Amino acid sequence: MPTVTLRSRTGADEGQVALADEIFGIEPNVAVMHQVVVAQLAAKRSGTQSTKTRAEVSGGGAKPFKQKGTGRARAGSIRAPQWRGGGVALGPKPRKYDQKTPKKMKRLALRSALSDRAAEDKVVVVSGWDFEAPKTQEAQAALLSLGVIGRSLLVIDATDNVAHQSFRNLPGVHIVTPGELNTYDVLVSDYVVFTSSTLPTNEAPATSSTSSTEDSE
Repeated sequence: MPTVTLRSRTGADEGQVALADEIFGIEPNVAVMHQVVVAQLAAKRSGTQSTKTRAEVSGGGAKPFKQKGTGRARAGSIRAPQWRGGGVALGPKPRKYDQKTPKKMKRLALRSALSDRAAEDKVVVVSGWDFEAPKTQEAQAALLSLGVIGRSLLVIDATDNVAHQSFRNLPGVHIVTPGELNTYDVLVSDYVVFTSSTLPTNEAPATSSTSSTEDSE
């Protein structure tokens, strides 16, 4: 069973915390992580691109010139694709990019990503933030004390508004609640920082957020 040092926000050692084998100790499944991340990024696409066909552009009701005798190519409308101001042939239309992703696959991908970060000692557990008031300077000092440098993902309890307001303006810091934890955010972050109350356990396993990995079920 993997373990990690429990620290205070000042970096002081407060003992050891055992990480759940089923969440932080499995062999990462790279193929599943790739498929889930592709589906997650695809679901973020708006799909609002649109072009007009020759039936949708204005004008072109009359034949521009007679069929024969002009020496020019036959034309039935000045709004055909080859004409300036004409419609677009085979252009993009609004569509949905959502991909169906089974829930078990999303759970496996998230646990694979967390296991990968745990294997690299990039999982940090803090006993609590305990900020008296929102203070970005104190939040930055806390991350430096914990050795968290670079892009970091902070999993903060939804009720801890003071911590959320303290960290939200720091560059390279992304904040999620336990229910919003997802594969993509874990993989693009150098460190994943939990508190004692948000650390996934066997009783409260890690599950991907349905909002960020929305599929077309």
